[in-house]
Amino acid sequence: MIGRQALAPERDPLLRRASSPLPIGLRSAAGHGRTLLSAFDAALLGAGVANYNLVRLSSVIPQQAVIRHEPGPVPGEHGDRLYCVYAAAYAEHPGESAWAGIGWVRDETGRGLFVEHETASEESLLEQLHLSLEDMNRSRGGHYGPVETLVTSAHYEDRPACALVLASYAVASWDEPGASTRSAS
Repeated sequence: MIGRQALAPERDPLLRRASSPLPIGLRSAAGHGRTLLSAFDAALLGAGVANYNLVRLSSVIPQQAVIRHEPGPVPGEHGDRLYCVYAAAYAEHPGESAWAGIGWVRDETGRGLFVEHETASEESLLEQLHLSLEDMNRSRGGHYGPVETLVTSAHYEDRPACALVLASYAVASWDEPGASTRSAS
């Protein structure tokens, strides 16, 4: 579930303010496998990011970012670096559920913050996302807007499961030092 719907570029005030937009693509998936690692890999595959080296970011949203749900795979080459924020939760035993989510807030200029949490229930997950962002907003002067979220779940059925939510910032190649990055939306 996403709290803010993407607008056409000419109508999105955050995009119009940005000199060079940075698309941030939101993806979610659930995966199953015989091990927790293979369940995580299946979730990565389902989210379209399985063949990347993930580089986890500290969750700051740049002003020029345009956040939107992206259903397809991230464009790039096998082994490229994918700069991202993600939450991965695991259901390891029969009957367990796993919930993963990302929440975010933005100010009127487009600057913002992501947080990521993993829990065993949707209620707990949403509470943690909101509490974290409310605390972070307060400690930064309270100028951020409402909390928006994307959450997903996975359930142990006949094998372990992984719930994954990911915000992809950019893809970078290993081909040459200082190689440029590409949008990962």
